[in-house]
Amino acid sequence: MTVNAHNELPIGVFDSGVGGLTVLDAIRQSLPNEHLVYLGDTARLPYGTKSPASIERYATQAAAGLFEQGIKLLVVACNTASAVALDALREQMAPMPVIGVVEPGATAAVAAHAGGRHLVLATEATVRLGAYRQAGEALDPAAEVREAACEMLVALAEEGWSSGDIAAAIVRRYLDESNGFKPHTIILGCTHFPLLRDTIADVAGSGVLLVDSASTTAAVVRTTLEGNDMRRRADGSGTLRLFATDGATRFARVGGRFLGRTLTYQDIELVDL
Repeated sequence: MTVNAHNELPIGVFDSGVGGLTVLDAIRQSLPNEHLVYLGDTARLPYGTKSPASIERYATQAAAGLFEQGIKLLVVACNTASAVALDALREQMAPMPVIGVVEPGATAAVAAHAGGRHLVLATEATVRLGAYRQAGEALDPAAEVREAACEMLVALAEEGWSSGDIAAAIVRRYLDESNGFKPHTIILGCTHFPLLRDTIADVAGSGVLLVDSASTTAAVVRTTLEGNDMRRRADGSGTLRLFATDGATRFARVGGRFLGRTLTYQDIELVDL
């Protein structure tokens, strides 16, 4: 395959559900002329309730499904899969670049406040794995990283209740439960949470920096493409294909909120991994 032909290939993005669409949307905004392919493994979500062996198996199967579509770079837009299966995916897909969502978020936080206090808002599964804490403390041993499980924020994002009194009250309750921990940064450690960014910022106050794993991952994707001379050279907007392993109607309804556009079940291609 020629360089030009390879550069025309799409970027592949996968998650266990629709949350990774926030990452895809950030990539699309940063790299509007790149082709994109998204796979939501909705038949087997959530990954966080599964064993590490199952998570790795599901993640490698999803990656193989995207590889069959012909991709040039893989984005693991799932915090659980990034925490558990990133090494296996990099080995499986080599020499293709594979980018997870944990490392970019942790890197951005510690770069913004060396030796600082960082609060990670995530799902129970991500907190249990401790991936952000491990990544942040490895990058900056002087950093203090705490993680808070915020399951109700997932439901708020999927129902479209990302603003208003109810959303603010729930966010405030989660932040109050940090027992006086005053963070310099709040890391949005779930791909659903960028939808609640404004509400979280308002509740946290102006002195706290929000780190969005979607936008930080998109920045790493851009840098990786440019550093490896993999950018699409053709003019014009890139295309988007959406795949799911189950529930095309619900995927379209919820996914439309994440992408800021109306989707129908006809926009979703069902696949079997």
